[in-house]
Amino acid sequence: MAEPVNLNQARKARAKQDAKAAAAQNRVRFGRSKAERAEAQAHARKADSQLDGAKREP
Repeated sequence: MAEPVNLNQARKARAKQDAKAAAAQNRVRFGRSKAERAEAQAHARKADSQLDGAKREP
């Protein structure tokens, strides 16, 4: 005979597993180190300054 299953515990376990999967996806999508963020920000600042330097004033 099968063991009885506590449905409340099963529901909570499934929700916890889904939350862990979502967290893993977010780590892949948004997870960057501080150095990587700083490098991207410096690159964006340099590109902005080069673009501003190339503008022609009427």
